[in-house]
Amino acid sequence: MKLWDKGINIDKKIEQFTVGNDREIDMHIAIYDVQASLAHAVMLESIGILNTAELQQLKGGLQAIAETIENGTFVIEESFEDVHSKIEFELTKNLGDIGKKIHTARSRNDQVLVALQLYYKEQLQQIQVKTKTFFDTLLSLAEAHKNQVLPGYTHLQVAMPSSFGLWFSAYAELLIDDVYMLQAALKTVDQNPLGSAAGYGSSFPIDRALTTEELGFATLKYNVVAAQMSRGKSERTVAMALGSLCNTLARFAMDICLYNSQNFNFITFPDALTTGSSIMPHKKNPDVFELLRGKANKIQALHTEMVLITNNLPSGYHRDYQLLKENTIAAIEDVKDMLDIFTYAIAQVQVQHIDLNDLKYQYLYTVDNINTLMENGMPFREAYQKIGSEVQDCTYIPDRSKTHTHVGSMGNLCLDKIKEKFPV
Repeated sequence: MKLWDKGINIDKKIEQFTVGNDREIDMHIAIYDVQASLAHAVMLESIGILNTAELQQLKGGLQAIAETIENGTFVIEESFEDVHSKIEFELTKNLGDIGKKIHTARSRNDQVLVALQLYYKEQLQQIQVKTKTFFDTLLSLAEAHKNQVLPGYTHLQVAMPSSFGLWFSAYAELLIDDVYMLQAALKTVDQNPLGSAAGYGSSFPIDRALTTEELGFATLKYNVVAAQMSRGKSERTVAMALGSLCNTLARFAMDICLYNSQNFNFITFPDALTTGSSIMPHKKNPDVFELLRGKANKIQALHTEMVLITNNLPSGYHRDYQLLKENTIAAIEDVKDMLDIFTYAIAQVQVQHIDLNDLKYQYLYTVDNINTLMENGMPFREAYQKIGSEVQDCTYIPDRSKTHTHVGSMGNLCLDKIKEKFPV
């Protein structure tokens, strides 16, 4: 069944190419199409297209479909082009002509739009919740290990003293910026496009404010052309927000892979969280973090894909938009899984004792020691040259007694302030 069927037989090769795997992808938005159809039916009754009895029957039919979706028995067979045609077929099969009325004053275009907007909205909220759990885990680790020194690096060379508390809470605070991006994306998709039909509205006196309220959108996309053009823009915005979050995840995962290696040996994980080698029995590979890094980097490319698909499309609907769904939905589902596994794995990290007497950390405190000389009255340039000469002459002896106390430093992490900053 196709919502646009005019009784013309479509070439099977053309049909397969144009439909693609929409049936599988649409399973993610099936429940949202039901929700939108319920709101649409309520609106049709309010303007006299449906009577009260018809509305009640449609509500019952849609709620029955929703139950099959929730219990996992809903199937979109190959005879259907997409979830929208399947749902209308079920309503018509069970309710007769009443089921045929559900498509009044709407197009498949705004059906897809509103279902996707509802999906994006709910999923972005879930991602924010999962990000908060990850954030809280990192702050707990920062508190637990705030006094354990961790060598800081610039250019991958030993630079200055840091701490595990500083490292964990750094990534926690970066997540706050990512949530700002997620909230911006959420605000973008929290606009009701239903009623735009094929992109130019309807001659029926539809009540778009009513469907906006029924569906829980913050506002509606007033201009019907703008509503249609939001497809693509929404995906670009969501992809940008996911990419920001994944940038943080990828960088953290890289740190973990580096610090877990024998050359650094700053952290380790229980054997059950690592994998081995088929020929090297000593290996404890951080595969989970390598895959997290790879998946996060892949998702960062999504925004570019969305831009290239939609970049030069004129106003109005184009079938190119169909290509936006698959990878956007896949990225959203991946990000949720990634946050879950990252939180689970990092909570089991084992912080190692670092021997600062090891020669490779000999120059970790040069800057602190320059500062001590300055506090005793020596100008900075002279102090710098003095310590520099000692380094060159191999006479430098580190003094590790200095403390860092300013806001945001290793001795003053401000974890409570960082926690307060997290958006609610």
